[in-house]
Amino acid sequence: MEQQIAELMAKVAALEKSGGMVGTVGIEAYYFWTTAFMVLIHAGFLSYEMGASRAKNVLATGIKNILAFAFIVPTFFFFGWWIYLAFPGGFTPSADGDAGLPWAMAMGPNLSDNATGVFWAAFTMFAATTASIFSGAVIERIRMSGFVLLAILLGSVLWILAAAWGWHPTGWLLTDWGFHDFGCAGIVHLVAGAFALGVLINLGPRIGKFNADGSANDLPAHNVPMILIGLMMIIVGFFGFLAACVIMVNGAQWTNIYGQPMTLSSVGFNTLMGFAGGVIGAWALTRDPFWMMSGGLGGIIAAAAGIDVWYPPLAFLIGFIGGASIKMVNDFVTKLRIDDAVGAVAVHGWCGIVSLVAVGLMATGYPNPGDAPPVTLTGQVVGLVVCFVVGFVPGYFVSFALKVVRLLRVPDEAQVVGLDLAKVPLRAYPEGGTSLAMQPAE
Repeated sequence: MEQQIAELMAKVAALEKSGGMVGTVGIEAYYFWTTAFMVLIHAGFLSYEMGASRAKNVLATGIKNILAFAFIVPTFFFFGWWIYLAFPGGFTPSADGDAGLPWAMAMGPNLSDNATGVFWAAFTMFAATTASIFSGAVIERIRMSGFVLLAILLGSVLWILAAAWGWHPTGWLLTDWGFHDFGCAGIVHLVAGAFALGVLINLGPRIGKFNADGSANDLPAHNVPMILIGLMMIIVGFFGFLAACVIMVNGAQWTNIYGQPMTLSSVGFNTLMGFAGGVIGAWALTRDPFWMMSGGLGGIIAAAAGIDVWYPPLAFLIGFIGGASIKMVNDFVTKLRIDDAVGAVAVHGWCGIVSLVAVGLMATGYPNPGDAPPVTLTGQVVGLVVCFVVGFVPGYFVSFALKVVRLLRVPDEAQVVGLDLAKVPLRAYPEGGTSLAMQPAE
């Protein structure tokens, strides 16, 4: 009898161990596939930016976008992940960052660690997203060398520093101010939009964008269907992005990055509702298909900070406000003689602001775990200011330094003939169609 009991207990222990491993592998698989979905974001940005370019610049634009992605991956491995782990308390590095050093045991295949690799990969996709947001704003006139340096600064240093402060369970924006940004509306989108704004001020407009009296000319995209398809691919990819913001706990309820319980259903409800609100809001005010699809993305971003807590009709309303306002914000930016080629400052920067303020207004008092204060409007505004400063100030001053040493902007002659003809040993449209647009401007 005792032997049978011992055998039964051994079987129960084996089943428990097996069940635990199934859960561990399931969590690993979940984040692996969210990363795969997020690659669609970058396929979408590639299509979107190439479509938004004029035909004479389309390949140079595509090359720039792909190189941003490629350079982010190794730089985020060598120092980006370390920044996230080392700086949640401010500018003084913590010993916790040692686990993110490139020679740490966790930073490679390890049978005792099923988490680090997939989490690093997901964060790397977030990093590449910030670089792609910036990339679209500066098309058709930025030097490749200067762009790559700026993309690395944004994607592997700045946004992840903001994430250490405001998107980390011990980040000081959470522990001191109760900051809440579930879907990285401030941490990714506002930081990237503010960075793009700082760079655009120094980069200057494309040739022909503004007249002497300050009025703006339209520099039409060469392929609007390509833009719309690209934007829809970005939106599909954002389902992976937002799913990766959820923390899957073996045998327990899902949580957000701050440790607050939530469900994946909230992501399903509110992502769709924010998207729909943004599309309808932008379409109602502009009747323009470009702004309509941009409004869908803006609607998701506007809802993103509170996607884990919103009642779905509220997510729709916030998305509607975001989508309805982006064209007006972009027009204001243009009146300042700033040439944002794809409206990145409005779609990402402005909608990131809307998102953080919405949480402060409508989720005030929402409890945070441990000793962290509850969500407040003051805490959200503090986080907003921090995200803006982290993006704008380095973006402005580093791009100014690059301008001084002539590494920021291509020569005017290259802009006139087209960057493809000047820089790329291949023609995008060798058999006609849009070939007239490849000719030098008069």
